[in-house]
Amino acid sequence: MSHQSPVAVTGYMSAFLDYVLNYVVTSPGRAILLALLYTPIAAIVLNVLRQLVVPRDPSLPPDVFHWIPIVGSAIEYGNDPLKFFFKCRDKYGDVFTFVLLGRKVTVALGAKGNNFILGGKSTAFSAEDAYTHLTTPVFGKDVVYDVPNEVFMEQKKFVKVGLSTENFRSYVGMIEDEVDEFMRNDPSFLIYQMNDINEWGRFDAATAMSEITILTASRTLQGKEVRSNLDKSFSELYNALDGGFTPLNFMFPNLPLDSYRRRDEAHKKMSEFYVNIIRKRKEGNNDHEHDMIAALRDQTYRNGRPLPDHEIAHIMIALLMAGQHTSSASGSWTLLHLAADPAVQEALYQEQVKNFRTPDGKLRSMTYEDIRDLPVLDSVIRETLRIHPPIHSIMRKVRSDVPVPTTLSAPSKDSTYVVPKGYFVLASPAVSQMDPRVWLNPGKWDPSRWSDPEGEAARAYDTYQDENGEKIDYGFGAVSKGTESPYQPFGAGRHRCIGEQFAYLQLGAVITTIIRRVELRLEADTFPANNYHLTLMSADYDHHAEEASQYLL
Repeated sequence: MSHQSPVAVTGYMSAFLDYVLNYVVTSPGRAILLALLYTPIAAIVLNVLRQLVVPRDPSLPPDVFHWIPIVGSAIEYGNDPLKFFFKCRDKYGDVFTFVLLGRKVTVALGAKGNNFILGGKSTAFSAEDAYTHLTTPVFGKDVVYDVPNEVFMEQKKFVKVGLSTENFRSYVGMIEDEVDEFMRNDPSFLIYQMNDINEWGRFDAATAMSEITILTASRTLQGKEVRSNLDKSFSELYNALDGGFTPLNFMFPNLPLDSYRRRDEAHKKMSEFYVNIIRKRKEGNNDHEHDMIAALRDQTYRNGRPLPDHEIAHIMIALLMAGQHTSSASGSWTLLHLAADPAVQEALYQEQVKNFRTPDGKLRSMTYEDIRDLPVLDSVIRETLRIHPPIHSIMRKVRSDVPVPTTLSAPSKDSTYVVPKGYFVLASPAVSQMDPRVWLNPGKWDPSRWSDPEGEAARAYDTYQDENGEKIDYGFGAVSKGTESPYQPFGAGRHRCIGEQFAYLQLGAVITTIIRRVELRLEADTFPANNYHLTLMSADYDHHAEEASQYLL
């Protein structure tokens, strides 16, 4: 076969270009139409060719193949992140990079991957660079990710003061009262209110837990003034702020959309609401418990600067917003699993009867110490958090080139991968918690796995708590790193959630209060699958069939 000379190829290209230019001049409308039609196709073809033909830099982690430029793997990741991660791990290993709407995101999976990212230095992996554009419009200026990491660590220490054991002891009764009041008045629990043990009522688990979570959190952490103002207007402000926590807001922080405008207006009003509470207290209105606002007012930074009113207000907004989704979702999944597993539900109920039944047949109120010493309840909560972790992906932005440890992943025994500056890194404790290489039947909700002192759950929990290991003070008190555990329901390292103990308390008190009053059931084959866009969940309930009236407080 003969080859064309360079002169001939150049001639063909020149003739083709002349043809295209002539076509554009003579038929501009048709040319524009063809351009609109074929440009996306050409972009996809070029993107595929670039991935298949252009030599890859061997120092970079392997890239996940994608068809559409810029969009990358966003659709597949967004639809089911865990399925996407496991699929990529099978093909590329524990470390790989995918494109997320123009961002290069390097994922590091497994316990070693979690340790690499969550245990990394803030000078290399920045949480504030990754999240401030999402959180600052909702929480407000000068708090959380809108400040340098060392300032945020001080703010976490301030909040931790308000999360004292003394306060927790007083919270249990408040939470029980709020749940009891809700069940006695919410229309979803009409059958319960009628005390009809022969009929079944129905309630939406997600809706009920969302309302109960905000009621109990506001009554305890937020204080009397906030609780007394939980009316329709407050709910509208909350919903408008909550509308700022979407994937759209994360990827595109400043779109000229109505939801963005409502978010900003709601933040302004919510901030003013808290500042007014603080000012009234300064003016002498001291009719309040030692709630979080009171705790924050007593704190000062290391340089002696007290917290200004707007910072206290914005921290209170952050507490309200950040804890709502996680606790609400965890509570909803717990109720649904209990409804789907009558044996576990009965064991949980009998644990209450065994420990708290009084001579008159009723159940006494629990204490904070009681909740910490209920093995069935503890196992139910831990297992729900394992199989339904509140957050499936934790991101950081890379501030300087970071080598990947060879024990995690490497292109060869003599070289290492490097994550470049400007990339994002992503840890997924959810993958570790559902990893069949670690857990027996990981997709099965099985609280009994936590009662085996030699099992994988106990080992994972011991590593997470690391009671006898080295403690690190990131600026908010000495804590266990926990970054090498395959079980990390509240994160790990410097950004481990300081509300962990409150979340356990809140979930425990809410779930047991409901189980004391009603029996839960799901219709056959109606347990909902994970929906990472929107999950609607409902359950049937009835009074406890055996001597139900004796156990209603």
